[in-house]
Amino acid sequence: MGRLLLIIAVFCVSVGLNAQEYRTAEEEIQKDIHCSGSQYLAYPGPRQVRLTEAPQGMRPFYISHYGRHGSRFSSSKDHYIGPYRILAKADSLGKLTDFGKDILGRIGLLCQEADMRWGELTPLGARQHRQIAKRMFERFPEVFEGSSCIDAKSTLSIRCILSMENALTQLVSMNPRLRIHHDASHHDLYYMKYDDKKLKAHRMDSTIKVRYQKFVDQYDHRKEIMSKLFNDKKYVRDEIDASQLTLSLFDLASIVQNMESRKKLTLYDLFSDEAVYDIWRIKNMEWYINYGAYTPNGGKQPYGQRFLLRKIIEEADSCIQLEQPGATLRFGHDTNVLPLVCLMELDNYGLRTDNLEVLEQMEWVDFKAIPMGANFQMIFYRKNTQDKDVFVKVLLNENEVSLPVESDEKPYYRWSDVRDYYLKKLDAYQD
Repeated sequence: MGRLLLIIAVFCVSVGLNAQEYRTAEEEIQKDIHCSGSQYLAYPGPRQVRLTEAPQGMRPFYISHYGRHGSRFSSSKDHYIGPYRILAKADSLGKLTDFGKDILGRIGLLCQEADMRWGELTPLGARQHRQIAKRMFERFPEVFEGSSCIDAKSTLSIRCILSMENALTQLVSMNPRLRIHHDASHHDLYYMKYDDKKLKAHRMDSTIKVRYQKFVDQYDHRKEIMSKLFNDKKYVRDEIDASQLTLSLFDLASIVQNMESRKKLTLYDLFSDEAVYDIWRIKNMEWYINYGAYTPNGGKQPYGQRFLLRKIIEEADSCIQLEQPGATLRFGHDTNVLPLVCLMELDNYGLRTDNLEVLEQMEWVDFKAIPMGANFQMIFYRKNTQDKDVFVKVLLNENEVSLPVESDEKPYYRWSDVRDYYLKKLDAYQD
């Protein structure tokens, strides 16, 4: 009996380590307010402590990756200076509450830290990519054995280049024999950061804007926020774009978690719990309209990353012919990662709907897909170099996800099935 209880206890611990605790988006935000920041969420690390064991005899031998840069400063000077100037002018006219003056002082500190660093990688962002690379090496050491080749590419953004360099530095520190090739060139932007102007033109037509604005108005908290900041309602009515200022302040509150200032200040106390959740809902809807398969605009926005997905498939087909292919690492942006995830229909991100209110219910949640440092890893497995029956599994932010392909070995799938599914989908696309 004692031995049986021990076995049961070990099993329960194992299941607990493997399980990814499910919470609704609202529960996630209640647990950690930073999740409300959507794409500004600082990379939280993997939820899944232990990965599912591979089919018997299978070993990882190649990784294909696309990752977003790590934590950064806000990308525009105006994101900091704009709200600061609005509040500073009001302060000079005696229109701020004491709390408004306090918020103005905090924003001033953010402006100082971010000065002339708009859009650049923060120290936290560099550390995130070293940690992601370290876990990749530790989880799949066979891929990085001996003198394996690591082919890394970045977009031309300095934050992406530095993210790449931090990841590569970490890998080389763990195996100095690795053969590294790294590059950042206009030559690769056609798939690394493709900007499909035709698709973009259909994202937000006048009808969709009206529909979206209905939700913006429904979840409006500007009066509540303005009353905390300003002591003169007439001044707010005549001089302040309250809706825009509210959203700008929320973005600032969200970006703080990526800066060193996070250690000494917050702006989240400006917002009630209800406001935090409602503003996040608006942002989640906007991400879905622009990059998800939202049917009123044609449901084709994810195809903006069709060249990236085809490149991933082509390079994988080439690399799996090699005895020791190593890894292909790519470093880009959230606006590449999210539509790629939707195009590949990972978990529920292939959702096609015209109902923006069901996104959370259907588990289409932006911060779970595109935090700072977001990454997609496709891990390839085989028994030996002669084995042609290659399997693959996909990690999104280092957690196992499902693919829209049948398999008796989930989360592992035959590469031939995965390849055929996506190539047929890509070939059927008409712009």
